[in-house]
Amino acid sequence: MVEANPAMDLGVCYYPEHWPEERWATDAQMMAELGLTTVRIGEFAWSRIEPDAGRLEWNWLDRAIETLHAAGLKIILGTPTATPPKWLADQMPDMVALDRQGRPRGFGSRRHYCFSHKGYREEAARITRAVAKRYGEHPAITGWQTDNEFGCHDTVQSFSAAARGAFREWLAARYEDIAALNEAWGNVFWSMEYRSFGEIELPNLTVTEANPAHWLAFRRFSSDQVVSFNKAQVEILRELSPGRDVMHNAMGFYTGYDHHDLAADLDVLGWDSYPLGFLEQFRFSDEEKRKYARQGHPDIAAFHHDLYRGCAKGGRWSVLEQQPGPVNWARHNPAPLPGMVRLWSLEALAHGAELVSYFRWRQFPKAQEQMHAGLLRPDGEPAPAFGEVAQVAEELGSLKLAGEATKHAALVFSYPSEWITQIQPQGEGCSASWAAFACYSALRKLGLNVDIVSPEASLDGYALVVIPCEPIVSEGFSARLAEFSGQIVIGPRSGSRGEDFAIPANLAPGRLGELVGGKVVRSESLSPLVIHQGDGWRIAKWLDHLEGDAQPEFTAEDGAIACWKHGPVRYCATWPEGAIVDRLIEQAAKDSGLPSERMREGYRRRTRGNHRFDFDYLSVSVDIEDI
Repeated sequence: MVEANPAMDLGVCYYPEHWPEERWATDAQMMAELGLTTVRIGEFAWSRIEPDAGRLEWNWLDRAIETLHAAGLKIILGTPTATPPKWLADQMPDMVALDRQGRPRGFGSRRHYCFSHKGYREEAARITRAVAKRYGEHPAITGWQTDNEFGCHDTVQSFSAAARGAFREWLAARYEDIAALNEAWGNVFWSMEYRSFGEIELPNLTVTEANPAHWLAFRRFSSDQVVSFNKAQVEILRELSPGRDVMHNAMGFYTGYDHHDLAADLDVLGWDSYPLGFLEQFRFSDEEKRKYARQGHPDIAAFHHDLYRGCAKGGRWSVLEQQPGPVNWARHNPAPLPGMVRLWSLEALAHGAELVSYFRWRQFPKAQEQMHAGLLRPDGEPAPAFGEVAQVAEELGSLKLAGEATKHAALVFSYPSEWITQIQPQGEGCSASWAAFACYSALRKLGLNVDIVSPEASLDGYALVVIPCEPIVSEGFSARLAEFSGQIVIGPRSGSRGEDFAIPANLAPGRLGELVGGKVVRSESLSPLVIHQGDGWRIAKWLDHLEGDAQPEFTAEDGAIACWKHGPVRYCATWPEGAIVDRLIEQAAKDSGLPSERMREGYRRRTRGNHRFDFDYLSVSVDIEDI
């Protein structure tokens, strides 16, 4: 029997349907001997469970579960709704989503369904109930994963007839009266006024940009559709499999739905960590991609650990897929440097993960992911990460963690902030989520523990609060900031919009005006050709102009002001990226009494209870000390 580790469990994603049954027992024994305790299975197996409508084939899955159970392994079983079989797609051809151009996103890969299609929702509930009824009380099943990676391949938004009908119902419930919607959206502009909710179309395929309030409502609706789809499965699983954790695997740098709302219905929020793929695919500089090509940027994994811990109910989170080697989906797919799989695993531990599950056990030699590495090669022999996982399992056995992580800084982020900057960026590259990442990185370079929290979270116990870009500020959040006794950094566009995208009557930063000590009288986005140079920093992309009692703190050579200060509050008037945000946060940390000396390049620190973890991404080393 494999013993669970009190520090953190290790697991693996396994697909018994991919391999000959005579291999299953060997795989299970190898997993147990490696030190793995948990196996995640079943999330893509609908066509094997139900090869024809109504014909359920359980025998193979019964035997797979018993084989894993006999080796002492715990099982997280997935609901198979991310991959509806061909017979179902043929039976309900309108269940597929339509893209923004109105084209069907059909069968032949995965995630080929629309969240709003009532028929598919019924089928998803039916197969979930069938799987849960069959295995809900099995002693090996200790957890459930709903679906797989909601939104992957840009599948949250659908522009189908089903989505249009559901959107109209959602709007009627939210606004109740069409006159209220017209007023809230400002539909008098360009004669966009509606006579009934039944007249409202989806915001795609308009001649030029649709009303930003229309888009924001559609983004909220689309997020709510994901949340309600997930909740329907959660309720079935809780009914038929009580006492087991229910979880989902979120993705990196993905903001298509509100993870706070999704996590409210889950026991554990997981995420899928692919640092090398994310470095290659997202907006990192060429220098960063060169320097960290085989390690991943030092803040990629940690940012998501802290983001999803902040979203999760009770702070319970896991890595449900951890990259162990080259992936198949990035522009370029290098292998991690020796030691990086160990570093990533221990970094997840340092940030409070309950489980790290490696994707996947064995590289499959066919289909779309045949170049995606696993812990075993396609021939069944150990891949390079296999030995590193064995080392992590051994190290976990000697760690005795105690106590809570020290609170240093809270970074406030909400998903609507990113939706607003996507809908109306006003300047190229002005993204709220990437502003959050830049501020997070600046804090981490100082060796600080960072909690990424929603605007609804308590700020008690923190010395510093950083709000990179929060356009909609509620009364409650404003009141909590007014009561906060530490240092505060507020970024551009914060407080600049109301609930339905309108500029507040008292101008930005709206409810934060008294705190900031002024108001924004003009905002401009800057061409890359226009740069206001400071002392080792610069104003780029954005510049807010303030009037009021706040005093300039960082002034460029030409007089442009990058940061205003009013008591313990700083207002960053330029886009919070690069050297300016590093300098600004360094000064705020110093004023708050936190460590403010920048660590060397590639070095990061996290304290958890009675241990300090130091990670050196350049030398690929980990140092763990008792404190």
